[in-house]
Amino acid sequence: MQEEGAGDIVAQTITQTGLPDVSLVLGGARSGKSRIAEAIITRLPAPWVYLATGRAFDEEMQARIDLHRTTRGNKGWRTVEEPFDIADVLQAEQRAPVLVDCLTLWLTNLILEDRNIHTATKDLLQALQARKGRTVLVGNEVGLGIVPDNALARRFRDEAGLLHQKIAAVAGEVLFVAAGLSLKMK
Repeated sequence: MQEEGAGDIVAQTITQTGLPDVSLVLGGARSGKSRIAEAIITRLPAPWVYLATGRAFDEEMQARIDLHRTTRGNKGWRTVEEPFDIADVLQAEQRAPVLVDCLTLWLTNLILEDRNIHTATKDLLQALQARKGRTVLVGNEVGLGIVPDNALARRFRDEAGLLHQKIAAVAGEVLFVAAGLSLKMK
């Protein structure tokens, strides 16, 4: 058996206890997860960074983005739109409270552009461990329904589940949201 290195022990400790300044908020579509994530961040002094990963490919998605902006308002928020390199933004915003909304849109972007999901996830986890500020990440739980009927949708569902597991393992807090109510899972 190989001896554990210091890095392995630190990684195990983080996984067991979680990074106290990292929260993962999971839920279905229109469950209220973004509102709850915003409430977590806005308990801290402004300014806050809203790291938006969504891209408006059509009018319906643009309307969703506009609704989020309107609901959130601009007072205290600075929006950074980044569909791919969220780890870079988290590193650049080292001390600011950051809300990442959302991981599943980020994953969609990576898949559509045939980017390396493993490397991007690894970079994200490293950025979370290095941050000094509060981070709240939002993700859509897509694994509770039926098995999708096509390979791309099944891949997306599987990748989202794996991504959420990795983030949940290092997060100090994990919430599941349904009908606007949150259940603390960790």
